[in-house]
Amino acid sequence: MRSYFVLLAFVLLSLSGSVLGQAPSPAALVPEVLSPDDMAAMDGVLNSILSSEDSLPPQLTPPAVLPVMSPELALETYRSRAAQQATDLASYTSTSLIHAELPESRQQGEYEVKRQYAAPKSLLFTALRFTGDTFVKANVITRFMQSEVEHVQKDDSSAMAFTPANYKFSYKGLQRVDGRTLHQFQLKPRRRRAGLLKGNLFLDAYTGSLVHLEGVPAKSPSVFLSKIRVSQDFADFGPFTLPVHLHSEAKASIVGRTIVDVYQRDYEVVPGGAQTARVSGSQ
Repeated sequence: MRSYFVLLAFVLLSLSGSVLGQAPSPAALVPEVLSPDDMAAMDGVLNSILSSEDSLPPQLTPPAVLPVMSPELALETYRSRAAQQATDLASYTSTSLIHAELPESRQQGEYEVKRQYAAPKSLLFTALRFTGDTFVKANVITRFMQSEVEHVQKDDSSAMAFTPANYKFSYKGLQRVDGRTLHQFQLKPRRRRAGLLKGNLFLDAYTGSLVHLEGVPAKSPSVFLSKIRVSQDFADFGPFTLPVHLHSEAKASIVGRTIVDVYQRDYEVVPGGAQTARVSGSQ
């Protein structure tokens, strides 16, 4: 370690000489013969450097590494953050891109809208642009948005929350997904109710944040829909965790297989009693 700092001092002195326009002289930097007093003085300087963390340049200070949470701690951290978000999130706006397709009829549509949410029961959509088949717009995308609005207006989030009252959790181990270490939990609804999900929950192993959710409904929301499967990705925006991508597939009795993808970006989040925090997210 001591020889490393000697080399570093030599490099820095050489660079400072070049910056000043002077060719550094090795004889000027390192005496040919060091006296005992010189050696003692150099040892004192080096020992002082090595004993003081504050003297290390920032680039030489190793970055802090968060420990991996236990599964129980990660799950409890997630629940605590979710409960806090329910009280602290005043409103948000985002841009939603909703893409829907009907493979059997080869119809599709893409609707870009402005989403405006205000706690606790207000959700509005403002149209920005639409391309594609009007049948898909009217019968798939518009109905999808209407169901979201109705869900928010009912404000039944506690009945659908990932809590021990609604679910049994089974730990399935650590998973490495897209470079992230995640705790995987299997979800089993305690009752057969629309809005509950049978599947898997993935939490960041270092922070407890919700990252991914996938599964099938415990009960279909409509007799006209079957073979429903959904997955959703989330990201952190300050203290809040919000959805960035929803993918769902279902079989409808009239139009056949239906695929819907919802991408959300350009979040503007307003905490309760705080100024607007502008953040962007798209995946």
